[in-house]
Amino acid sequence: MTREPIRTDVDLFSLPPGLPAPTDDGAARHLPGTRLPVLRLRSSRGGSVDVAVAGRELSVFVCYPATVAPGIPIPGEWSEIPGARGCTLENCGYRDNHPAFEELGCKVYGVSGQGQDPEQGLREQIEFAERTRLPYPLLNDSDFRLASALKLPTFVARLKEPTLVFEGKTYTFPLQGRRLLKRLTFVADQGRIEKVFYPVFPPDRSAQEVLTYLHQRDGRSSREARPASRPRPRGRSSPGPAASDRTGL
Repeated sequence: MTREPIRTDVDLFSLPPGLPAPTDDGAARHLPGTRLPVLRLRSSRGGSVDVAVAGRELSVFVCYPATVAPGIPIPGEWSEIPGARGCTLENCGYRDNHPAFEELGCKVYGVSGQGQDPEQGLREQIEFAERTRLPYPLLNDSDFRLASALKLPTFVARLKEPTLVFEGKTYTFPLQGRRLLKRLTFVADQGRIEKVFYPVFPPDRSAQEVLTYLHQRDGRSSREARPASRPRPRGRSSPGPAASDRTGL
């Protein structure tokens, strides 16, 4: 039975039915155990964040393609790209679960190649972070320095019909022709990538999936602590086994 194509819509807070799931193309299998590069990325909270320094402590880096402003039609073609749709929902999931990450002593950073240049991208990230009230910083990698250093998977948004008429108005999809990060999340500690989630699907469940791993990690590390009567500080315990092959667009 032929599936109905996904329609154009403007709803940033739900996923359309029939959203295609990304497959593991192996593009992130090299990441577990990789040392984070000494690299500063500008932050939506002002200043910049040194990725290597941030990764010395338990932290989660949420890499996502890009967000669009409210009211911009999301072409069905974009939603048909496996793993492309859902950046707003994914970030809101980390926002809503942020207290649980804090309880585990884990920092959260969003990372995106938002914008055609760092200045534009950072403005868009600041607007998005303020509008959705994100309690964690978004880091801008629109020049793909981090992506190049870690060999993160990327894709180019090539829509056959980027210009469309929606509710009587003509729009051109702002991400057309842009190189973007594929959706991927990694946990870092002690300066290295410990666990990779790729592909990430569905994006609105990413935070819960990462939290499940962190709780298992925390419990495992506590059992391994010596002596048993001395509790380890949460979120600073020894890392578990190297990350799995399961990696995300």
